[in-house]
Parts: sequence; C-alpha cells; structure tokens
Amino acid sequence: MGLAMAAQTATDRVTKLAQDEASELVPTLQQMHDEATQTETRCMQIVDQLEGKKTAIQDEARATKGKGSEMLKTYLDESSDALDGFEFLTMAEAGEVGHWKVLKTMNGRAGDQTIAELCEWAIPIQERHFADVNQASLKLAASEDPAEISG
Repeated sequence: MGLAMAAQTATDRVTKLAQDEASELVPTLQQMHDEATQTETRCMQIVDQLEGKKTAIQDEARATKGKGSEMLKTYLDESSDALDGFEFLTMAEAGEVGHWKVLKTMNGRAGDQTIAELCEWAIPIQERHFADVNQASLKLAASEDPAEISG
C-alpha cells in the first residue's frame, strides 16, 4: 500500500518532467497514477477488515511512502529531465514487481484468498508498468546526444 502511495507522488513528479520533453508519454504516466490509486484503495479495503493489524499496517504504509518520497527527492533534483524521471520509475517499478511477488509467495503459506486475488490482480499491472517505463527510458536515451551527457 505504501508503494502505491509513493507511486502516485512519483508519477506526478515525472509527469511534470515529461510534459515538455516527451508529452506522448504523459498518458502512460496518468494511467500508472490512476492504477496506483486503485491499488491503494484495494489494499485499504483489505486492511480495513484486519482486526488488530490495521493501525500497524497503515503506519508501515505511511513510512514506506515517506521513504519513497525521500528517494524521489534525492534522485530527481532541479536539473533532472524526463529521462532521469523514467530511470527513477524503472527502478521503482522493478521494486514494486518484486514486492508483489514476495507478498504472493508469503501469502502462499498464509492462504488468505483476498490477498491472493489482490496479488493476481496487481502483479500483471506492475509488470506492465515496469515494461512501459523501461521502454520509455530506452526511447528517451536513444534520443540523447552522448557528447552532451555530463554524468
């Protein structure tokens, strides 16, 4: 849930970077943002049903969102461009794919059908997000002039 919250912030930030340089990628970012919102909502619906764990899970989600926001601020500064933004999202989406697969594996022992269904819904979305931002990074990188890259 915290990663979905952080993803909303990240896609907003990268959308601002992409608007001038790569406006054709903005609809993909908007869809990712909307799906992150959906993911947060679905997670919250499950959390609301958990007695005795709700507050701890919400606290952990807020902490995860905070960590993600700090990483975003560190990685994307005032000189960042759309490629920087999509590279950040590539790392973040790879982490989300991994997280969902870990949750699915851990739930294999717990056997919670609701969480299993959530994972089955979320994993393909996260894999598509990763593929989309990775492709966007490569597209933007291909248009860069290597002589102008200052590292």
